[in-house]
Amino acid sequence: MEFLQTADFWIGLFNIILINIILSGDNAVVIALAARSLPPKERKLAIIYGSGAAVVLRILLTVVAAKLLELPFLQIIGGLLLLWIGVQLLAEDDDGEEGEAKEHSSLRSAMFTILVADLVMSLDNVIGVAAAAKGSMVLLVLGLAISIPLIVFSSNIMMNLMARFPVIITLGAALIGWVSGEAVIHDTAIHDWVQETPLLNYAVPALCAAFVVIVGKYLQRKSSSEDNLAS
Repeated sequence: MEFLQTADFWIGLFNIILINIILSGDNAVVIALAARSLPPKERKLAIIYGSGAAVVLRILLTVVAAKLLELPFLQIIGGLLLLWIGVQLLAEDDDGEEGEAKEHSSLRSAMFTILVADLVMSLDNVIGVAAAAKGSMVLLVLGLAISIPLIVFSSNIMMNLMARFPVIITLGAALIGWVSGEAVIHDTAIHDWVQETPLLNYAVPALCAAFVVIVGKYLQRKSSSEDNLAS
């Protein structure tokens, strides 16, 4: 336990916690969006389990992230999957109890969405965490474990804000679209080509964000209209 007494250990621990707070903003948005339609009891479970899963995924991914990021087309596939998740989360109809229970009515489906989104969004982020850990698995696990309540706290705040200011739901979905675009352009298969056209670094994420909002809102209105006709 001598490592606990070294300044390098505490500096590394602080760095990992700080990095994870910064990088967990998008994860908190996904958790809040996926859990917002659940009943209050299941909503709390989704936040706790989702936050814990996000941290566990980061621990596991940190070990293999460098190799995974070298695989061509992996981030493109992940980015497209995240794009679909963003559309589905925004397309949920929040008007009325029936709308709330329509798609993410079960804890299982919300957890699946959170896990898949966390997996895609954490791939690129764990590089910074791995660098701060400097090869220490104890430091990595401890730093990320301490970050769990921070993600839970931020997810709760985000969900409360979404309930009070619905526009944040749209902004959150746009953020997921932006991250999906970033994942695509960082793929090794097209990275060099993207670097030759710097504008793509902003254009692709912006287009993906716009796609999520436009398609998500369209599906949301369509679903609402169908419900009104059915009633």
